[in-house]
Amino acid sequence: MSKQLVVLDTPADQVCCPPIAEAALDAAQATDLARMFKALGDPIRLRLLSRITSAPEGEICVCDLTGDDFDVTGPTISHHLKTLREAGLIEGERRGTWVYYRPVVENLRQLAALLAI
Repeated sequence: MSKQLVVLDTPADQVCCPPIAEAALDAAQATDLARMFKALGDPIRLRLLSRITSAPEGEICVCDLTGDDFDVTGPTISHHLKTLREAGLIEGERRGTWVYYRPVVENLRQLAALLAI
């Protein structure tokens, strides 16, 4: 069984739930959103997500993420990318020997909307 968060087919102007200042979350919403926030609770993962979301082409090759910018090994970067992917924050596509990562914009919008005050 996969732990990956499923993105619902929601219009761009609609999010999963109202801001927490307006309404309380139900248990299922809290579980899914907590998984995303937990993934962002690590400085390396937060930096990786930042690099992925700010990539000029809208995606970035893993080869560009495993350079000297991070003081960890390639396998550790892969572990962090897997955590972000399973949380539903990024998705990857294999092209030859490399994987290209891009953000899951709908889920990032959900996080942003949830914290809107």
